[in-house]
Amino acid sequence: MHSMTLIASAPAFIEFFVKGGFFMAVLVILSIFSLAVILQRALVIKMDRVLPPVVSNALTAYKSGAPVEPLQKTLEREPSALSRVLLSVLQHRDWPRAEILDAVQTRARHEISRLESGLVFLEITTGISPLLGLLGTLSGLVGIFGNIGDHGDPQRVASGISEALNCTIVGLGVAVPNLIAYNYFTRRVEVVAIDLESETTELITKLSLGRNR
Repeated sequence: MHSMTLIASAPAFIEFFVKGGFFMAVLVILSIFSLAVILQRALVIKMDRVLPPVVSNALTAYKSGAPVEPLQKTLEREPSALSRVLLSVLQHRDWPRAEILDAVQTRARHEISRLESGLVFLEITTGISPLLGLLGTLSGLVGIFGNIGDHGDPQRVASGISEALNCTIVGLGVAVPNLIAYNYFTRRVEVVAIDLESETTELITKLSLGRNR
């Protein structure tokens, strides 16, 4: 009985979107791409993938003046944003501290840029989805009131207004999850940036102390 109800409701669900017209189609496409971006960013911006504990532990275990080869092997074996930034430090460890910092900051900005990939799309979609929904609603209302002389039935007019408002509902339905995801991922990237800076500074300090001995 429950399965029969789902089958019966499927055409109504499809009709809900079909009657929304062009703007509804755009919103559906945006929602699909947004979902793909959210899932992809959720996989990429995982703390244990960006800042693997094994790399942090190896850095903590490294002592000033000790050979860098064991640490370097760990970094090469565990590819991640943190590993690549720390490898950049090791590659330039013979440079003056100020120049090391410049080289590492460039590498870190590149890693942060990779993590932020796709977030601009979520930000833009958050802004335009309600506007597209409103445009769809207004477009529908213009059509309804333009034909009101031919079809003056109040019940049909009310039904048409209800269908037109569906675009606004979908527009907000696309924008709200995107806004939540955008703010969440942005905050995660900020945390990653702070942790990258902290770990990098620790390694540079240890290398500097080892060189001064």
